[in-house]
Amino acid sequence: MKTFTDDGPRHAISRAVRDVGERLTDVADAPVWSMTPDEAGTTLVELTRLSARVAELEARVAVHASAVEVGASVGATSTQAWWATQTAQTHRSTAAKIHLAQALGRWHVVRQALSSGAILTEQAQVITQALDDLPDDVDPETRALAEKHLVDLAADHDAVDLRRLGRGLLDVIDPAAGEEEERRRLEEEERKARQKMRLTMSDDGHGSCHGRFTIPAAHGAMLKKILQGIAAPKHQTAINGAGATIERKPSPERMGAALCELIERYPTDRLPNAGGVNAAVVITMDMATLLGAEKAATLDTGDKITASQARRLACEAGIIPAVLGGKSQVLDLGRTRRYFSKAQHLAFGITQGGCTADGCDWPPSMCHAHHDIFWAHGGNTDLKDGRLLCPRHHARAHDPAYEMAKLPGGKVAFTRRT
Repeated sequence: MKTFTDDGPRHAISRAVRDVGERLTDVADAPVWSMTPDEAGTTLVELTRLSARVAELEARVAVHASAVEVGASVGATSTQAWWATQTAQTHRSTAAKIHLAQALGRWHVVRQALSSGAILTEQAQVITQALDDLPDDVDPETRALAEKHLVDLAADHDAVDLRRLGRGLLDVIDPAAGEEEERRRLEEEERKARQKMRLTMSDDGHGSCHGRFTIPAAHGAMLKKILQGIAAPKHQTAINGAGATIERKPSPERMGAALCELIERYPTDRLPNAGGVNAAVVITMDMATLLGAEKAATLDTGDKITASQARRLACEAGIIPAVLGGKSQVLDLGRTRRYFSKAQHLAFGITQGGCTADGCDWPPSMCHAHHDIFWAHGGNTDLKDGRLLCPRHHARAHDPAYEMAKLPGGKVAFTRRT
């Protein structure tokens, strides 16, 4: 493969790529030990943004390379195949890049955001997929609004969140059409999920059984919640004794042990508390849905299910319906009690989604309820005065060596006091 000659490339992009390559060569062996924590953090973020900008440039050049049939002179079947061979990438990798490059050609706001480093490559992939999945009858003006909406959301949401938000895109830009499209899509997904249900198990002859299963997402969420509850440190300590060494976050091995305990007919109504509540899935629906309206309900995992499935699950053990507009429990307790109630823990899980420390991904079932103003200092046991924190961040909140600051959007950040 040819590289740039001493005479240098003529095109501005080619010259920029050469110059960046030379600058990186200059620091290839530069030690990083002398970087301060602040400088290391800033540089890491800038490198992440820079990689996004390079990915957009790579995509733009890849589209042009395909258009001029790069690789045709040596008999390559496609530019994608030539690219994979020349760089030792897999064909799957170059295919994904070409696919994104073509999508960026259709969605210019996404391309500009990626080019500036405002969004990352993974976010761009999710956004363009959501936009391409819009129904054919959506008009160009609405498509433009949808594109801008998702790009704006990318400032505060990672690719996982954007994928879920993208599925409900029509609800925001065209609520009437969105509700009908969501109902149709959910029914189709649930129908296909039921068709795909399967379980395979085999004994290896050495005392172990291996298996694989495929189940609908709602049932997967139920199973995960139950296993997290059984594998939680509190329950494991009760079983193994206070002297046992229990890692706070369940390992795959501990989750496997939890599955065994579940198989041993552990009663659902006796599941141990995790994060102040038993390991139950919470379904959020409005009163109209409970009474028969065909509007989607939401699991506390963020997944949506059809109204008929929500009503059926609301009658099952281990499922808690959080009905909006129905008879509610008292959630603000002021100074009448010190510890947050089960209902408050459930409400925190629905509204906060897990640990509220910035960058933490621990789920509600593994979190503690924390008073923003310590109870001992006069704080109230009210929803507006509390938050979920994982064990590590909860300990940090009570550590005088750290200061906790509230961030826009409800998150908090910890900094060591100087």
